[in-house]
Amino acid sequence: MRVSGWFRSVLVAAVVLVTTSLYAQATRTWVSGVGDDVNPCSRTAPCKTWAGAISKTATGGVIDALDPGGFGAVTITKAITLEGNGTLASTLASGTNGVVINIAAGPTNRDVVLRNILIDGSGTTLGLDGVRFLSGDSLLVEGCSIEQFSSDGIEFASNSANARLTVRNTTITQIGGNGILIKPSTVAAQVARASIYDSVIAKNATGIRAEDFSRVTIARSAIVNNTVDGVHAFSALGNGTIVFHSNNDISGNTTGLRNTGGNSIQRVANSSITTNVTGVNAGGGELSTCQNNQLNGNDANGLFSGNTVGCNF
Repeated sequence: MRVSGWFRSVLVAAVVLVTTSLYAQATRTWVSGVGDDVNPCSRTAPCKTWAGAISKTATGGVIDALDPGGFGAVTITKAITLEGNGTLASTLASGTNGVVINIAAGPTNRDVVLRNILIDGSGTTLGLDGVRFLSGDSLLVEGCSIEQFSSDGIEFASNSANARLTVRNTTITQIGGNGILIKPSTVAAQVARASIYDSVIAKNATGIRAEDFSRVTIARSAIVNNTVDGVHAFSALGNGTIVFHSNNDISGNTTGLRNTGGNSIQRVANSSITTNVTGVNAGGGELSTCQNNQLNGNDANGLFSGNTVGCNF
């Protein structure tokens, strides 16, 4: 049977269209506890894991959890949002890192969002880091719970220029190292900026630790019952570390606020530093009270190293 040129052209176009659609990446995909990673990750045919869905999701897209489930550890290499709105979405990461963000230089969009997810390292062998940020432009952690990891809850070890971390309405607990560690990875790194709001950092070794080339704001948060330090600003280099506190509860820690290194700065306003073993330990640099702080009820209150009116940097 002869096929006309017109029909042949239509047939070829149809094949190309179907083939293209099979390999196209969607801007919104879905995972489910009863999904399968061979699926296209659509709402009616969801994938099983975050990792399975990422390869089928366009840069800048969103992966949503349809129902409760453990969706696996994942390495993120492009801008993406993972969210568990309205359900119990979790990443179970015994013996490994929960979420690793490592986006190579080049793309104009290198932003990652983790929203409403339980990141849990519990198991026979605890997980390493809950979230580990190595490279990218920004990370937003919102409405998440991160718990039971042996190293850090969030390790912001950025090697990117002026990378930004935002943590909002998040609980980080039962971490063997730091609840949050802000530590640019190289001496030549640009400044890493972190903003932590409305969060609970509790029952870790150290709540929040900021190191050289860090600029950190902590506001309206509870940094409580950590077995070493509530907040530790450390510097070994000339660029130093700056931490600004506003309206925080820093209580029940072994040491509430600690500075080490000559170029570390903490400035504190409208905060309560109470019921710690030691309230403040200004071991180096500047640990200043700005206004309206309560430093009392500790076994040893310690002394601020200065009084900075207005808390200006």
